[in-house]
Amino acid sequence: MFVQDRGSERPPGDATILHADLDAFYASVEQRDNPSLRGRPVIVGGGVVLAASYEAKAFGIRTAIGEQEARRLCPQAIVVPPRFEAYTEASRAVFEIFRDTTPLVEGISIDEAFLDVGGLRRIAGSPVEIATRLRARIHSDVGLAITVGVARTKFLAKVASAVGKPDGLLVVPPDGEIEFLHPLPVERLWGVGKVTSAKLHGSGIHTVGDIADLGESMMTALLGPAAGRHLFALSMARDPRPVHVGRRRRSIGSQRALGRRPKTEADIEASIVAITDRLGKRLRTANRVCRTVVLRLRFDDFTRASRSHTLSEATASTEVILLAARRLLSDAMPQLTDRGCTLIGLSLTNLDNDDAIQLALPFGDTAAGSFREESSGGAVTMDTAALDDAMDDLRNRFGASVLTRAVLLNRSEGMEVPKLPD
Repeated sequence: MFVQDRGSERPPGDATILHADLDAFYASVEQRDNPSLRGRPVIVGGGVVLAASYEAKAFGIRTAIGEQEARRLCPQAIVVPPRFEAYTEASRAVFEIFRDTTPLVEGISIDEAFLDVGGLRRIAGSPVEIATRLRARIHSDVGLAITVGVARTKFLAKVASAVGKPDGLLVVPPDGEIEFLHPLPVERLWGVGKVTSAKLHGSGIHTVGDIADLGESMMTALLGPAAGRHLFALSMARDPRPVHVGRRRRSIGSQRALGRRPKTEADIEASIVAITDRLGKRLRTANRVCRTVVLRLRFDDFTRASRSHTLSEATASTEVILLAARRLLSDAMPQLTDRGCTLIGLSLTNLDNDDAIQLALPFGDTAAGSFREESSGGAVTMDTAALDDAMDDLRNRFGASVLTRAVLLNRSEGMEVPKLPD
């Protein structure tokens, strides 16, 4: 472990950022609550693996693969259905401990966060001591294992926690950053996915040190100015981003894996309808509006594509968003018919607070609380704000399944995993 004690004073550039990441979160909650599952390969999900215990991961099981493939890799695996309420409750308990440790907490997902402990040395000890107590408290109070990476930057702290898993504490001191970072594979860098990874490997670049040795100019020539500069900066351990508290999402989205079974146009459209209903409610709950709707697709050959449409006015209306999504889907349908569809998703971007909406002229039936759109049958006008409010209220009081659309009857609407507040 790369550890260095800096003494009682905090020098400039000290390793004071923590990345705390719960280990195999869903599966660990199941093992915590059911002692008979401890030490055994556990898969959370149904049809698709949502999470796998480390005992299951040892057989090559990974998130998002199909249950059939998972059972082939590990016939003795125990599959349990997800209990999202239990995971949400555990996440809340963990985040309470985060916020009790430092006021500077930036949540990334329900099972991980950045913490800045730079101002706590005099009252709480060194970052290593704080991280040690944090791990012990989460284990004793919540019953879960967590890995913490400690470093000078957010990027290095996150890499450290990934390398330190499971149930570890890995500290990267400023004078050991290059020694720690350069032997790692290029896939450890943010922004290196399958396509970029293949391109780098094809050019003989396999480690982070290879990127540093190649230089910024050669990286920009290979990947373009933005990506080249970004990856070279990370390879040199440069990441100036601070820990942000209360930062709101720049986009919200949801997606659904459809598998490789044959699907009709009606099946695909029903998935978009269900996703749009969820996202519209999330927007209104967060008091936000969106301007851009993005349709995301994955084909049978696992290549991806996206299409987007920017609305003339920001909105939180489910019907307005759904109309845009349906138009994007209609445009993409010939491609889906030819190439198949294994995943479909929707993202809402260009977000703003709902109090930032300016009413559009002319005032009246087509003002911000209503929806008017030309269709083949003429103009359609409805009071979507009142309808959305009524449906949100009923679902909040009686559950999400109390109301559904006719197109979704006898169809699975997919699972909605727990998430941080929008």
